[in-house]
Amino acid sequence: MQLELNAPLEVANWRPLVHWLLVIPFAIVTGFLGIGLYFVSIVAFFTVVFTKRIPDGMFGFMAMVLRFTWRSSSYQFFMRESYPSWEFTSTAVDPGDDPAILSIPDPGDMSRLLPFVKWLLVIPHFVVLVFLGIGVYFVMIFAFFVVLFTGHWPKGGRDYVIGFQRWAIRVYAYMLFMTDDYPPFSLD
Repeated sequence: MQLELNAPLEVANWRPLVHWLLVIPFAIVTGFLGIGLYFVSIVAFFTVVFTKRIPDGMFGFMAMVLRFTWRSSSYQFFMRESYPSWEFTSTAVDPGDDPAILSIPDPGDMSRLLPFVKWLLVIPHFVVLVFLGIGVYFVMIFAFFVVLFTGHWPKGGRDYVIGFQRWAIRVYAYMLFMTDDYPPFSLD
């Protein structure tokens, strides 16, 4: 899986004050896409159990929802200046039209039994992600003031937030039956 943000650390000082407002349309669309993702993941469960694969269209939709979520959250966290694209290309490979990149490789044939226990196997990840999420909260407060006064994201803080997002999306991809590779406990 590839998750990157190709945006400079420099952000206009006023951005932290308004990004929360400008991201509202994306939050609404992300909510509706999340509902669709829930139903598609139920169907994906059965397709993996019976056919060992997720159909390409469904897999592309799931990757598109995760990509759209990553793009909107990178904007919400004022890590970039450019408004996210409203691109809904249902492919596993990122089309490359946005600084926030997310590609998920096609897993090929998957285990028919693993979908029954994946929800159990991700529990340790969610426990760790809760604590890391608390850290993201404090990093965001610190970054808010740093960007507000200097116009520059602290590199270590941004790398931490991106690493957290990378980890969380790897766990979601695993839980949504998009891969059989157990996600590593890593921000890389």
